[in-house]
Amino acid sequence: MSSTEKITFDQLPQAVTELRQEISGLRNLIDALVSKSPADAADQWMNLDQLREYHPDKPARSTVYEWVCQNRIPVHKDGKKLRFLRSEIDQWLSGGKIKTKEELETEAMNRITAIKRTIR
Repeated sequence: MSSTEKITFDQLPQAVTELRQEISGLRNLIDALVSKSPADAADQWMNLDQLREYHPDKPARSTVYEWVCQNRIPVHKDGKKLRFLRSEIDQWLSGGKIKTKEELETEAMNRITAIKRTIR
């Protein structure tokens, strides 16, 4: 039935059934979206293989082990198992950003200004 079509009394039970099905489908979609909130995803624990899949470069297992040994990546150890917290990995990944010339100049000027204030 189209949304502009008039419903007769005989068609009413079928229309109500269709509406209930659509509402149920919308509820399922809403529940799925709510359960996948960014806060939940950010605090998700990952094992080594999940980290490898999540990382943009899809590093080899040996590469991740090397990062762990060099303390280059945030990691939690559970016995021999490595666990990675998604929020920490996101922060670690975004920490590698190279600053622009303007950002470096602004940062330098702010430090110089702070030093001058402490000298006075």
